[in-house]
Amino acid sequence: METKITNKNEILEAIKNDGEALECASEELQNDKEVVLKAVESRGQALHYVSDNLKNDRDVVLTAIEKNGFALQFASERLKDDREVVLTAVKKNGWALQYASERLYTDKEVMLTAVENNRYALKFSFQEMIENL
Repeated sequence: METKITNKNEILEAIKNDGEALECASEELQNDKEVVLKAVESRGQALHYVSDNLKNDRDVVLTAIEKNGFALQFASERLKDDREVVLTAVKKNGWALQYASERLYTDKEVMLTAVENNRYALKFSFQEMIENL
């Protein structure tokens, strides 16, 4: 069994170098908002290692996707359906559209914002529309 870091100061030091060090943290530390915010500020993809509780925390998710729009894939379903959260993600990276809720996949403003960032993002909205015919 892999040993996890349980000391808050140790994980905060590790996160300074790479936010994904959060993977090595105990469940308790992965649910500590201070630790998690430091991790996702360092590297948005660290949202992958965050507790489910904090994947549903708007501040944590917005911080992560402001660093990396792709972090939207690790957000809770509720936040994948939050228009502001999704718009923030697709402004950072149009490809993040693929992780938006079905409702926002085809939202005109969300789609246009994603395409402005990356014209190929339109592929995801079209796929969704075709599958729902």
